[in-house]
Amino acid sequence: MPIFNLDERLARDTTLLTRLGLCQLRLMHDSRWPWIMLVPQREGICEVFDMTPLDQTMLTFETAMTAKALKQVTGCDKINVGALGNQVRQFHQHLIARSEGDAAWPGPVWGHGEARPWDEPARTDFTTRLLDAL
Repeated sequence: MPIFNLDERLARDTTLLTRLGLCQLRLMHDSRWPWIMLVPQREGICEVFDMTPLDQTMLTFETAMTAKALKQVTGCDKINVGALGNQVRQFHQHLIARSEGDAAWPGPVWGHGEARPWDEPARTDFTTRLLDAL
């Protein structure tokens, strides 16, 4: 099996939380929204249809599992799931906890203001609660 290489932009903008069966679960470096990312650990995947049927099934399972945990931990109104890939071609899927009245509600979070880094205690608390919920 080819070695998996994470795109340098994804590595720069996120922190690895854990490895699931297929994906790396990563936390975005923006504390304005609870925002995590799933990155399938497969080389050369740009689109969901580039994955095998088994990997597609695993992605669906891991997306549902992490989305449920994210909603449980945050109490948000909605989980946004998106895989755009316009700037980073390597397939990755965003899961963002949204609540009515958040800074970008009801619009998208992309391009809204400047990212705010997590302070260490808040990041540790969120990460611990999310991983416990999984």
